[in-house]
Amino acid sequence: MPIVRDKKIEILFSAEEIAKRNSELAEEIILSDLKNPLVISILKGSFVFAADLIRALHHAGLSPEVEFISITSYGGGIEAGKPKILRDVESDVNGRDVIIIDDILESGGTLKFTRDLMRERGANHVSLIALLDKSERRSHAIEADFVGFECPDKFVVGYGMDVGHAFRELPFVGVVTGEA
Repeated sequence: MPIVRDKKIEILFSAEEIAKRNSELAEEIILSDLKNPLVISILKGSFVFAADLIRALHHAGLSPEVEFISITSYGGGIEAGKPKILRDVESDVNGRDVIIIDDILESGGTLKFTRDLMRERGANHVSLIALLDKSERRSHAIEADFVGFECPDKFVVGYGMDVGHAFRELPFVGVVTGEA
C-alpha cells in the first residue's frame, strides 16, 4: 500500500489497468463513427484522464480538436440548483460531434448540465465519457456512453482527482485509508 503525504492509499485501479482501459475506450469511441469531433474535458478532475485518452484516440486513428470547460458543483457552486461555469469553451460546437470527458459520474448533475448546454448550443451529437461511474450515487437520469470503470461508493483520489488539491499527481486511482 503506497504512502503519499504521510497517508496510506489503497489502490483501486492501477496505472496499468487505466492505460489498458484507455486504449480499449479509444477503440470503442472510434467505432461510434464521429464526424468532426470536439473533445471537451471538464476541469479540473478529468485533465489527466483526458490527456491520456486523447493520446489513445490519436493512436487509434482519431484526431479530435480539444477544449476545456471548468464547472463547479461543490460548495457554493450551485446556484438555483445548477452547476456554475467557471471557464467556458471557446469553440463553436454548432454542428459538431462533441465528446465530453469527466473524471467521475456520481450524481450526474455536472455531466447532464454540460451535455444539455452543448445540445442547446447546437451540437450535432454529444457523447459522455467518465473514467469512473458511481451508479449508486445517481440522482439525475443520465448514463455515460463510455465508462472506464465501475467505482465503489468511496471517496477516490489520484489520476487527476484530489482532496484539497493534493494527490492529483498519482498515476492510479485510490482511497486514502489513514495515517502512515
